[in-house]
Amino acid sequence: IRAVIKVESDFDPRAVSPKDARGLMQLIPATAQRMLVTDAFDPRQNIFGGTRYLRVLANLFNGDLELTLAAYNAGEGAVIRHGGIPPYPETQDYVVRVIAHYRAYRALSSAAPR
Repeated sequence: IRAVIKVESDFDPRAVSPKDARGLMQLIPATAQRMLVTDAFDPRQNIFGGTRYLRVLANLFNGDLELTLAAYNAGEGAVIRHGGIPPYPETQDYVVRVIAHYRAYRALSSAAPR
């Protein structure tokens, strides 16, 4: 979740994209509504909605992290249509960037004293 937020909004809860995606996890209004988010700028609602959507996508793509992330960026329809990560440079770069941050965050948390 932290890696998605880093790439989506760089932790800015007021972020708005040119495509009108909003908040920490950059939910477009239709996805926010689908995930029962009434205020996409409320960090708690945004994270719950984005996390809920990631779970829906993970279930749809049998837990495949790359396909889940590609669908979060390009939409599940695009991933289904292309039978994998769509050939969109933005989406391909997005998947690589999120996974790189994910690995970095995991390395930090496993190196932390317990």
